[in-house]
Amino acid sequence: MNIPLLSGIAPIAEGYDGFILDLWGVLHDGAHPMPGALEALHRLGAMDKRIVILSNAPRRSASVMHRIAEIGIARSLYDDLLSSGEATWRWLKRGGPGGRRFYPIMAARDASMLDGLEFEVTSSIDNADFILNTGVEGANDKVADFENILRAGAARGLPMVCANPDLVVMHRGKAEICAGAIAQRYEELGGPVQYFGKPHPPIYRDCFALLGIADRGRVLAVGDSLRTDIAGANAAGIDGLLVLGGIHQEELTGGDLETAIKRQGVIPKAAVPVFRW
Repeated sequence: MNIPLLSGIAPIAEGYDGFILDLWGVLHDGAHPMPGALEALHRLGAMDKRIVILSNAPRRSASVMHRIAEIGIARSLYDDLLSSGEATWRWLKRGGPGGRRFYPIMAARDASMLDGLEFEVTSSIDNADFILNTGVEGANDKVADFENILRAGAARGLPMVCANPDLVVMHRGKAEICAGAIAQRYEELGGPVQYFGKPHPPIYRDCFALLGIADRGRVLAVGDSLRTDIAGANAAGIDGLLVLGGIHQEELTGGDLETAIKRQGVIPKAAVPVFRW
C-alpha cells in the first residue's frame, strides 16, 4: 500500500467537483481556523467547487453555522452544512425510538437540540424510555464517570440515541471524549445504540443531496479521522483525503501511516499534513 502524502489539496483539486469537509481538526480547532484552511476554502470557491461541511457536532446545523462564523469561517466560504445533531433532531421529530421520557447525557451548550421536540427529560434512569447522548459537559470528563448510569440503562435494554459517533475531538490541541466513546462503552455492556453521523450511510445520502453531484467519482471527503471520515467515505463510494494534523497526530508522529491505516481497515486516497492549498 502506498498512500501519497501531498503538501496540500492543490494537486488534486481539479479532479473533483464537490468536497465534503469535516469541521473539527480540518477547518478549526474549536477556537480558531486551522492554518491554511480559509485560503483553501477561498481557492476552492474561486474554482466553483461545491463545498458541504459534514460535521459530527451534536447540535442543529444553524447553531453550528453560527458558531463557526464566530470562529472566523464565514457563511460565504461554503455552500451548505449538515450536522449529526440535525440528523438526530429530524429523526426525533418524527417520533424517535418510542416513549416520551429520556435520560440526558448532554452538555448545557447542546440544549438547543431539544427545541421543538415534545419529549420529557428525566433525571432517573429507571423512569427513562431512552437515553439521549450528545456528549460531555467538561474537558476532563471520562467515560468511567457514566459507568453506573450506563450499566443501569443496559440492564433495562434502554435504547441510546447517539448524536455524535466521534470518540474524541482535538480542542485547542487537547483530546476530549465525545458521545461516541460513551456509546461504545454502552454497546460493550450490551446496550443498543442508534447512531447519527459519520461513518454511517444515512447522513451521506443527505449530504449528496446538498451537493447535487451525481457522479460520486467527482466527490472528495476530507477529514482527520480514519474511523469516521475515511471509513464513511469508503462506505459511501467516494475518495477520502486524510488530514494528519488532527486526532491521529500523536499516533502518527514518528509512526507509520500505513500501519495505522491497516489497523483501521480503511483506505484514504491520499494524505495531507493539514487542510491547506
